[in-house]
Amino acid sequence: MGWFNFLRKKSGRKIFVIGLDCATPQLVFDRWRPVLPNLGRLMDHGLWGKLQSTIPAITVPAWSSMLSSKDPGTLGFYGFRNRADHSYDKMSIAMGDAVKEKRVWNIIGEAGLESVVIGVPQTYPVLPIKGCLVSGFLTPNIKSDFAYPFGLKREVLSLIPQYAFDVKDFRTDDKEKLLKQIYEMTNAHFKLTDYLMKQKPWDFFMIMEIGIDRMHHAFWNFHDPEHPRYVQGNPFENAIRDYYIYTDQKIGKCLSLIDENTTVLVVSDHGAKRMDGGFCINEWLWRNGYLVFKKDPVPGQIKKFEEMEVDWSRTRAWGSGGYYGRLFMNVRDREPEGIIPFSEYEQVRDELIRELTAITDPDGKSINTKVYKPEDVYKETKNIPPDLIIYFGDLYWRSVGTLGYDGWHTFENDTGPDSCNHAEKGIFILYDPRHPGNNREIKDAHVMDIAPTILNLMGLKVPSDMQGKVLSDKS
Repeated sequence: MGWFNFLRKKSGRKIFVIGLDCATPQLVFDRWRPVLPNLGRLMDHGLWGKLQSTIPAITVPAWSSMLSSKDPGTLGFYGFRNRADHSYDKMSIAMGDAVKEKRVWNIIGEAGLESVVIGVPQTYPVLPIKGCLVSGFLTPNIKSDFAYPFGLKREVLSLIPQYAFDVKDFRTDDKEKLLKQIYEMTNAHFKLTDYLMKQKPWDFFMIMEIGIDRMHHAFWNFHDPEHPRYVQGNPFENAIRDYYIYTDQKIGKCLSLIDENTTVLVVSDHGAKRMDGGFCINEWLWRNGYLVFKKDPVPGQIKKFEEMEVDWSRTRAWGSGGYYGRLFMNVRDREPEGIIPFSEYEQVRDELIRELTAITDPDGKSINTKVYKPEDVYKETKNIPPDLIIYFGDLYWRSVGTLGYDGWHTFENDTGPDSCNHAEKGIFILYDPRHPGNNREIKDAHVMDIAPTILNLMGLKVPSDMQGKVLSDKS
């Protein structure tokens, strides 16, 4: 493994983590493994497998769940936007200060070890760590205090004056411009990684690159023959493949800078799959009598739910759009104008589950919708969870919150061009130079297994309240 040769540093165990948001097993493990030599060699000599994501399978909360080994209910947030209270309109964004549980770098720092963290979601606003941190894609702009120690910001902008935390708009029809932005962003992230790997002391290093996620959402229909909008021979047919190859090359450069005391871990928070269409959750609730407006939606006049005047005195449920659906119930003595008695709460919730799981596509065929009660999938439910979490069409359909459609199916995305949804399985690859030649697939790995695995690899005690298990203990 000549690409691991570098000057041997101190003898303590170190770990280098490469986070690839949305990297998906059918592409990394199956379709493109022959053209991803660096990831392939890590697999050839390590443990690897699909990584079960959180419910919901989305960036927030999945990365924080991964790095704290706590489920979303324990963390107390269930997506990017969460109910701030039981009112009808107050929502909060789950920024870094929403994460109350310790993540791995906090525990590593308490042990006196140094960390470098780049681009991990929910690290803005920045909090001090033992080491260095550059915040992730929820950072507003380069004028923000995005780095710790605070003098690190000057170093970052001296190296990369227009450092980008994310692309400005990945839901755009200007694919050429977007492609250029994604490559520029990824190059900046890895340029910073190269710099900090060489210039800063570290025992734990993690970079999280969001480019694959943006590529999937923007270009999936161009490369997937099973996508309804795929056209063979289109100019972007190889865009995702070429970007994976580019990212693999960047990973190879990182691997050339680490020594034989360093374990490498590649992880993604969830996978990806084609998006067949959108299910209009509020349109369906309205047409089925659960949601009542003072003035009915007009077909052809698409409006956001927030723009509609709801008759809460007759409304039992409303929903939210996104890659998954969230349904909220109007419960008496809980919501300001709640009408569902607590004694009927489970009855109405079960009724909704039966009806939602029975929905079909426009041709009347089942789409295999999954509906979850939060208390059934989380250890506890802090703050205010949705009453139901919905995977429309097993995540081949997204949830659409807007109204004004002829029915409850749509093939236009109300938030802009997007042809990919998230899948429940991401990836992990673990190469430990102490145990070369493993090449063993682990089949029941979960994102919450990553934090205890990292701590175990570094010889640190795994806290008893972590919900995951050490990956090497699994078969």
